[in-house]
Amino acid sequence: MMTATREGMTMGPLVAAIDQGTSSTRFLVFNAKTAELLSHHQVEIRQSFPKEGWVEQDPKEILQSVYDCMERTCEKLGQLHINVSHIKAVGVTNQRETTLVWDKETGEPLYNAIVWLDLRTQSTVERLINKTPGKSKNHLKHKTGLPISTYFSAVKLRWLMDNVEEVAEAVLTHRAMFGTVDSWLIWCLTGGKSGGVHVTDVTNASRTMLFNIHTLDWDPELCRYFGVPMEILPKVKSSSEIYGSMNSGSLAGVPISGCLGDQSAALVGQMCFQDGQAKNTYGTGCFLLRNTGVEPVMSDHGLLTTIAYKLGKDAPAYYALEGSVAIAGAVVRWLKDNMGIIRSSSEIEKLAGEVGSSYGCYFVPAFSGLYAPYWEPSARGIICGLTQFTNRSHLAFAALEAVCFQTREILDAMNQDYGVPLSQLQVDGGMTSNRLLMQLQADILCVPVVKPSMPETTALGAAMAAGAAEGVGVWSLAPGDLAAVPTERYQPQINTEESEFRYARWKKAVQKAMNWETTEPVSNGNGTVD
Repeated sequence: MMTATREGMTMGPLVAAIDQGTSSTRFLVFNAKTAELLSHHQVEIRQSFPKEGWVEQDPKEILQSVYDCMERTCEKLGQLHINVSHIKAVGVTNQRETTLVWDKETGEPLYNAIVWLDLRTQSTVERLINKTPGKSKNHLKHKTGLPISTYFSAVKLRWLMDNVEEVAEAVLTHRAMFGTVDSWLIWCLTGGKSGGVHVTDVTNASRTMLFNIHTLDWDPELCRYFGVPMEILPKVKSSSEIYGSMNSGSLAGVPISGCLGDQSAALVGQMCFQDGQAKNTYGTGCFLLRNTGVEPVMSDHGLLTTIAYKLGKDAPAYYALEGSVAIAGAVVRWLKDNMGIIRSSSEIEKLAGEVGSSYGCYFVPAFSGLYAPYWEPSARGIICGLTQFTNRSHLAFAALEAVCFQTREILDAMNQDYGVPLSQLQVDGGMTSNRLLMQLQADILCVPVVKPSMPETTALGAAMAAGAAEGVGVWSLAPGDLAAVPTERYQPQINTEESEFRYARWKKAVQKAMNWETTEPVSNGNGTVD
């Protein structure tokens, strides 16, 4: 992390960002003129797995982690002799799709947050797809840009309304509020039951399957399709405007003026404002987004069409093609927490580096089915190509390779949909500190991988949106004013033939992971069901 200089401490306005991710919450403070990171604090978030395939988080723990990170960062700024009154705005960026319902009168969550990776809605999704003409998962894509999948919020919300009595009752008595993580945080931070603002931005709304990406609003027909009453939905705003002000704590009175889903925020933080620019973020999952300008591009190769950003009330919405991979950093956490193969996440690089190859071992981490480009919820994780020679180092190497192969799959799809191949890949996110992973990625893609020296681009994007908002105006997004970011480049070092051979083997392994877990009853072939 770049440290603040004495001189910088008295300089100009600061902007803060809340970055609430799947595995941790962070609060970061940036200099609005130089984009320098001055201070931050991070807290890990617990995930619970109450049943196989279920992933939940405690909404109150999420909120408390935000308060803790804010207060600790303000203390650290004090130690640096930086006055917190220099913080002129706060931006919010968040894990997308994760679904919450709370009671607007008590302010209490009515159930745990159902995390984006959760698979409990698989049977609902299969039922919905089977009801569509031609049994197509793309039945709603013309409006939403998304396939019908367990990944998105609408099916999770439907499950809550059908299976949690408190939620069903709160909907009937008009006390329920639905939101993704951004909405929950902004509502709480602006006062909660005492005047909290119930809003979301276009990027988060575009991940619910209830939002029309062309009209940029909730779609009555989609809401009817999922049986969701529109009154429980937050108001949709742009990604850069004043939504409300902080209600308490060290930053009381500071406007919250930026809101972007984490992957959109990383696109902004990587300054991919031109049509065709792209970035790949390595977090719990892996997300490749390519800016397609003010026109949505529909994919024929399993990618999503999503809102990239809308930086101001009257600014146009920009769209992106997105390749979403469910499990990237999560595979490292699994090797640590579930298998005990490593003691800390940073250990994987050393372990994999000891062998320098997986020696024919392939690991398809389809823990939550497969996302792009397959959208196959019935896939499950497999490790194959094992011999008596295979040890935990090979498994660690195969896990890192899996992240790279999955990125190659979505990059190939992106190049086919977009028509112009990417000549290099801009990367960010926690896993990019793993140098072995970055080199492997360049080798498997056969293009250079470019990493900014300040890896917190997701938080930076949220801070930029907040600082640039009308009424704040401390951060200029004019091309000439954007600070050039120092980067590190990884060039491909193996020959293309070897790369292609390994990739073909990966594809073979993926096929073996498919159609593992089906929930629909199986027909015995003569029209009756066993």
